[in-house]
Amino acid sequence: MTKIDKVEVLARKNKLEACKKHLKGEFVGIDHIIDNLVDYIQIWYLMPEILTRPIILNLWGMTGVGKTDLVRKLVKFLDYQDRFVEVELSNTSSSSWASSVSQILVENGLNDEQPGIVLFDEIQRFNTLDSDGSPLGKTQFADFWELLSDGRLSRKTKQNVDNFLFNYTTTKQQNADARKRGEEVEDQQLDPWSARRLRETFGLEHSISELTSLNEDQLIDLVLEVKRRKKIYEPINHSKTLIIISGNLDEAFSMATQTSETDIDADIYHAFTKKITVVDIKNALSRKFRPEQVARFGNIHLIYNSLRRRDFEELIEKEIERVKADVYQKIGLKVNVTKAINHLIYRNGVFSVQGVRPVFSSVVDILESNLSQFMFEAIMKDEDEIMVDYDEETLAIKASFGAHKITVPYVGRIDSIRRSNQENVVANISVHECGHAIVYMHLMGMAPLQLKSKIASSHAGGFTFPHQLHLTKENILKKIRIYLAGGIAEEIIFGPDKASTGRSNDREEATTLAIEFVRRFGFNERFQSVVNLQASHLTMDTKDTDAVVENMMVDLVRETHDILAQHLPLLKALSKELAAQGIVEAPAMATMAKEYGMEVEVREEGYLNVDEYHDLLHNTAH
Repeated sequence: MTKIDKVEVLARKNKLEACKKHLKGEFVGIDHIIDNLVDYIQIWYLMPEILTRPIILNLWGMTGVGKTDLVRKLVKFLDYQDRFVEVELSNTSSSSWASSVSQILVENGLNDEQPGIVLFDEIQRFNTLDSDGSPLGKTQFADFWELLSDGRLSRKTKQNVDNFLFNYTTTKQQNADARKRGEEVEDQQLDPWSARRLRETFGLEHSISELTSLNEDQLIDLVLEVKRRKKIYEPINHSKTLIIISGNLDEAFSMATQTSETDIDADIYHAFTKKITVVDIKNALSRKFRPEQVARFGNIHLIYNSLRRRDFEELIEKEIERVKADVYQKIGLKVNVTKAINHLIYRNGVFSVQGVRPVFSSVVDILESNLSQFMFEAIMKDEDEIMVDYDEETLAIKASFGAHKITVPYVGRIDSIRRSNQENVVANISVHECGHAIVYMHLMGMAPLQLKSKIASSHAGGFTFPHQLHLTKENILKKIRIYLAGGIAEEIIFGPDKASTGRSNDREEATTLAIEFVRRFGFNERFQSVVNLQASHLTMDTKDTDAVVENMMVDLVRETHDILAQHLPLLKALSKELAAQGIVEAPAMATMAKEYGMEVEVREEGYLNVDEYHDLLHNTAH
């Protein structure tokens, strides 16, 4: 029995702690991921000898949060580059040079049962169920599931040995026959590539140069000896392999589809992704893989949250510091950058659900591309320090060095789209969104998270971002009124004839809720059967409920109109503020509402509005 080297274990322990610190310096907003990742790999890194099955870690998050980059930097810091392989599996492409995971690992030298790291990236592309949940007819890389099961991969060595012997002895006999006929034939010898393949496939200890120097008889004797050995027929043991699975699961991260949205506050996205649990991940996996396959992913799931506002701000600051350090190191120029540049990059570079990549691109576009011109001028004038600033009034990036100044007109790419929104359309949208916001505040007793009327879109638009509502009979009726409020606010402020069609989606959502209120949830006393148009065995005629739904909508429209009329001064004031500013945050909404006699709370992102069921249960009289 081999004893554990305590000195070596301690050294590795110290290196692992240094690795954790190093990674936290490289990334922003994922300290919890790094802590958990390093903790989970400790046993693999410190004492791999005691492992009986591989450690399987799963990394899940939206695009651009640094999943792949984190693994690569972990590998580099731990000096495992030569024992690391990245694999992207797919069932939709047949262009891969390999047909099995085993083949990939053999080609990368990870078939010697020693510690290694394998990253299966973008695993969502390797689905075994189609979009309707039916199993795919034929899937590739079937031994992936074998690897996840117990860490052992079957060898095809017997077949390989027999094929090699058959082909080699056949060629040897043909060469012998040719010599009898007086022909000159050279003995077979392995080329280096074939020798490498033979060495890896059969687990030989010979060097490649030794194998290439063997003659026909020696090579056949060697392979026959291999065949007599029983070990080569045993599965390859990958129990000392660290298996990392990474992917984007849009089914769990439902906001991941909103990749064009740059105006919703990053903290709102963060709050929603923070609520995603292992159960949500497993449910999302079950839409792509069969139940027994989902089980093989194990239970170690590290879930990335989308980055917060302060994470993006820190990232931008780090990138600016990197640019400054590069310029000073390579050219000797000291660059100072004002916070106005940071704000410009944030406004034009942060797409919350797209992660860090757009930020990097915007740093290049806004700072680095203009800095090259400033540096040239400073060098020509023998200056060694530059100050870079952005003037919001003149819309220009300015550089000053010594007594010299350079001004470059610049409007951010996203800023220019926001500025193109027409004044009259913005006024219409502002009234619409404020209608939603006021009815929301009146019914829910809290300000919506964010109110916008100028967004980064080629078409003017806006939104009122709500909290999460636990759906009940009461809350469904509230949601319908909130949906109806935008169009009704337009009628009140501009007159019925000038109300826009911007209400169309709101009306569809409100009507869907009203139909489900009656036909699905049974919240109307007259109709208790579920009416489902998709289920042929439910024979109830939906026309029986049409009048009830219509009357319900008429009543709710009237009630919504009354709420807005009650708060008409607030509706006008909030609409003017939103039209002027383009955005009103929750605290400002709450302050303005209070000035007009409406008391509302400001609740945090991710707050779930749910009734006091616990108190109701325990306070119910027996």
